[in-house]
Amino acid sequence: MHFQLSEDQLALRAGMRELLAARFGPDALRAALDRGAGFPRGPWRDLGEAGFFALRVPEAAGGLGLGLPEAVLVFEEAGRALLPGPLVATELAAAGALVPGAATGEAVVTAVDIGAVGGGYAAHLADSDAVLGEPGPVRGEPVAAVDPLTPLHRVRGAVVPGRWRAQGALLTAALQLGSAARSCELAVRYAGEREQFGQPVGGFQAVKHLCADMLVRAELARAAVYAAAVTGTVGEAAGAKLLADEAAVRNARDCLQVHGGMGFTWEADVHLHLKRAWLRARQWWTAGEAEELLAAELAAGSPESASSAPSVPRV
Repeated sequence: MHFQLSEDQLALRAGMRELLAARFGPDALRAALDRGAGFPRGPWRDLGEAGFFALRVPEAAGGLGLGLPEAVLVFEEAGRALLPGPLVATELAAAGALVPGAATGEAVVTAVDIGAVGGGYAAHLADSDAVLGEPGPVRGEPVAAVDPLTPLHRVRGAVVPGRWRAQGALLTAALQLGSAARSCELAVRYAGEREQFGQPVGGFQAVKHLCADMLVRAELARAAVYAAAVTGTVGEAAGAKLLADEAAVRNARDCLQVHGGMGFTWEADVHLHLKRAWLRARQWWTAGEAEELLAAELAAGSPESASSAPSVPRV
């Protein structure tokens, strides 16, 4: 079997990286931080024009007619660039033709994707035109968020419908994958530039081990995320979310370790990756929810239960 990306997929990934570098590079990221929580509508519309949200929209409806594997690739690039905004909910709304304008980037859609007793939390609620699964306007109470580019609102009595949770979790895992890979790149680059005792810190064994562990985590998460996009099973998506969350959080922490005191300053991007990774680890599926889903699918596929197991659900 052939598991390499096709030429079209490689071109799609390269094109998205180029677009994000041009429209939301380091300068744009810093400008967004200076403005405060939120995201710029200009790059959002550019994403819509480039087909970011219309990847899975049928060609007959004006989309690209692609699938989850391609969506995962572009979301990985968005995670790498720390692109803010309710990307996942807007893509789901576009793919399901649920909100007019979502596919073109004219409409911004959020979701109550962080559960809590009596309700949940929605990101970018004030900047959104609709809430996934909710027929009318949704109001919430602003709450403090660890990520300076992701404002949160507490919403009572609203949760994201279950039929979108698996796809939302997988796309969020792709964002985490991109962040994990970028944290590894930042650590390796800094380790080669920063010198101590007359040599780059990357020459010290402890730093080498940190960077090697980061690469292993990122590549393991990549394999799981790509596989889940192809197979489409809930269990695969749950495993991908678990591995990608771990890779994003632990890679950002190790990247901070490599940077030393510099990593805690506002000038470094690594602390932003850590804060976003913490937040995404609570979105769509928490670790506990993903573990339960994965365990249930593994149990259903065991030899002892194979004769009575139901068909495996698809993402």
